[in-house]
Amino acid sequence: MRIGGWAADVGLGAVFAAVLAFWASRIADSWGGGYWRFDCAAGAVVCVIALARRFDPARAAAAGLAVAATAVLAARFVELPSEPGPGMALGLAVLVGTAVRALPVRTACGVAAGGLAVAAGSLLTAHTLAAGVPSVTLMNVLAWAVAVVAGLCPRLLDARRRAVADRVRRAERLRLARELHDVVAHHVTGIVVQAQAARLVARKSPEKAGDALAEIEAAGSGALAAMRRVVGLLRDPDEPAAPAPGAVTGLGGLGELVGRFEAGGRAVRLRLPGEEETATWPSEVAGTVYRIVQESLTNVSRHAPHARSVTVSVERDRETLTVEVADDSPRGPSRHHQRGGYGLIGMRERVEALGGTLRAGPSPGAGWSVLATLPVPRSQALPERARR
Repeated sequence: MRIGGWAADVGLGAVFAAVLAFWASRIADSWGGGYWRFDCAAGAVVCVIALARRFDPARAAAAGLAVAATAVLAARFVELPSEPGPGMALGLAVLVGTAVRALPVRTACGVAAGGLAVAAGSLLTAHTLAAGVPSVTLMNVLAWAVAVVAGLCPRLLDARRRAVADRVRRAERLRLARELHDVVAHHVTGIVVQAQAARLVARKSPEKAGDALAEIEAAGSGALAAMRRVVGLLRDPDEPAAPAPGAVTGLGGLGELVGRFEAGGRAVRLRLPGEEETATWPSEVAGTVYRIVQESLTNVSRHAPHARSVTVSVERDRETLTVEVADDSPRGPSRHHQRGGYGLIGMRERVEALGGTLRAGPSPGAGWSVLATLPVPRSQALPERARR
């Protein structure tokens, strides 16, 4: 359990103890004798169970409801003060709220129904109904309602966040699939043209037909590799997605992108491989590099207003391509939460679809860094070289 969770439970335990002590004193004043002992003991048991709810919310809720139901029956038949009392009602509210937020739908509904039954069961322990619904029953039902709302609201918010994240992932898959479709069409067109040329070569110079066939084989290998990615990425063909800028044209658009960002008043240090090397990269890889830099610079504009400079580095080591975008803004307490938006989900989906990895987080000392690694198989460059 995190430190924040422990601190919250310590505070909750103090509230439980204060409520139990207060109600015990009220029972002692109005009923006299040791009538307060049963309410205090039963309420303390439920409160302890509520404090242990994080280990197993379902079993904790079942145990708390069982203790509360037993207390209601005991108070009914042994002429004890009304149950559940405020301390027990508060513990049940914590258990019900946790269950509604965290447990599966059916289990959460069962716990909520059980909590309502126990709250309404205080009618059985009321010693007079002449004045209408007893105040203890109203208190229990109100505590139950607050618990259900408190658990349901974050549950619905989490469901909404998951739905938005799924839409972002789907859109990113379709965007990349669209780009890869263009790449495959390009390769297939090249294969057709080379096949037509090979027929002419075979007629005029049969000894050169082998070279033409080698070019066709290399182009076909590149097309098949791209097609495998397309098949793995297509999920929802009903939702169109436009290709990202620079997807097919390589990294030539990065200079313009950085120029627009620098117009906002921040300096950018851009380190790229030479054009001869980047020209041999698969278009889907070049488009992903562009997308990572674009989204990272957008995040700097939105979430790092105090950043003075940004470093964009694209390097290749054999068959691994590394892309890093780092800024120098001072670290803030809530920055990690602000920088973890849906853009990162889309970037991660795109990078992982190509077999790479993505890490985003604070840099050592200060600033924020987005680091992605992508595989660039040497075979992907063969179709380009074969056409030279």
